[in-house]
Amino acid sequence: MSNEQQPNRGQEYRASCLSVSEIRMDSQEDGSEPKIVGYAAKFNSLSHDLGGFREKIEPGAFSRALSEGQDVRALVDHDPGKIIGRSTSGTLRMLEDDHGLRVEIDPANTTAGRDIMESITRGDVTGMSFGFTVKDDDWQIVDGENIRTLRDMDLFDVSVVTFPAYASTEVALRSLSEFQADMAAVDEDIRRADATAMRKAKIRLAESD
Repeated sequence: MSNEQQPNRGQEYRASCLSVSEIRMDSQEDGSEPKIVGYAAKFNSLSHDLGGFREKIEPGAFSRALSEGQDVRALVDHDPGKIIGRSTSGTLRMLEDDHGLRVEIDPANTTAGRDIMESITRGDVTGMSFGFTVKDDDWQIVDGENIRTLRDMDLFDVSVVTFPAYASTEVALRSLSEFQADMAAVDEDIRRADATAMRKAKIRLAESD
């Protein structure tokens, strides 16, 4: 079932548990300040169980948001008081490649910026996350599991995070409930159709006798 072009249903957050090699400090040969490079999201990678469902991101899910030039902040731990970059200022750059949403940040020369650079350099912080609202998703049952595919999203932040837990949200669980209600309605329609067909078959059989 596809929830195409539905209005925003609320903010959600998802994280990538990445290795040190995937979020790193890139030192510049020209002597300019280093930048933070990593992936805020990976495509076609199923999450763990988020409370009755699993989730993956479809390639191209960020393309509209990026083409529209949405105003996205780079934060530390999704804290708006710890802003280290911004897309509209050019200090945050994002692109989709074959792997997912690639992020480059020119970290601000602030306490938050300097602290997170030190933590990444030491290997203490290795995760990235993103904040979004869903515009289009799709629910399916695969091998008995509820699978949600994120197909189109608005972005409002990408973050370097201390604890990159891929946590569920009330918004996603409400969407799951809607899907389950729709499936229950479909099952009921099928049962009614089967019952009607059975009654008609019995009538035809009786008439033939």
